[in-house]
Amino acid sequence: MSQNPTGQPQQPEFQPGQQPPPWQPPALQPPAGVQPDPQTWSWGPSAAYQTAPDYGVPAGQYQTPGLPDQPPGSGYQTPASGYPNPGNGYQAPGSGYQAPYGLAVPMANPYALSAQAPYGIDPVSGLPYSDKSKLVAGLLQVFLGSFGVGRFYLGDIGIGVAQLIVTIVTFGIGALWPLIDGIVILAGSPRDKQGRPLRS
Repeated sequence: MSQNPTGQPQQPEFQPGQQPPPWQPPALQPPAGVQPDPQTWSWGPSAAYQTAPDYGVPAGQYQTPGLPDQPPGSGYQTPASGYPNPGNGYQAPGSGYQAPYGLAVPMANPYALSAQAPYGIDPVSGLPYSDKSKLVAGLLQVFLGSFGVGRFYLGDIGIGVAQLIVTIVTFGIGALWPLIDGIVILAGSPRDKQGRPLRS
C-alpha cells in the first residue's frame, strides 16, 4: 500500500480481487489562451495523414510548375521498360572478340621463359637472368677464391688473375680479398660479364 505526501496510507482505486481499470491517457488541453481551429489543428491524428493528398497530376505525367497548362502528353512521360535505342549515338561494335564480363583475358607473362631469356627475366631490372648461378659463384669464391676460381666462373678473367697474383705475392695474406668478394657475391646482386643478373 503506497503513502501520499502527507505520510498517510493511500487507498487503492479498486477493491482487492477486482481487475484494475485499463489505463487511459490524460485528456489533453490546449494551452491557456489558445483556441484550436478544428479545421487545421486537432489533438487527435491529423486528417492530413489519414488520406493521400491529391496534387492533381495524372499518373505518369509531370507538368512544369509556373508554366501555363500544357496539353496532355506534352509533359514528361514515364519511359517504357527496357533500354531505349540511342539512335545516332554510340554504337556497340558488332565484330571482333569481346571477353565476357568478369572473365580475364589471358595475357603473355612478361617474366616467362623465352628464347631470348631461357632462365627468365629479373622483375626488378627487366634484364634476362644469366646462365651462371649466384650460389655456385659465391661458394667457389669463398673456398677457392685465392685462385680466382669464382671470378673465372663469372667470366671476369682480369679480376680472377689479379686475385691469384695478390695471393701469391703476399704469401696467402691477400686471400682475404677473394673471401670478402665471395661473401659480397652471396649477399649482393652480382652480374656476369655481360651485365646480366645471376640467377638464384
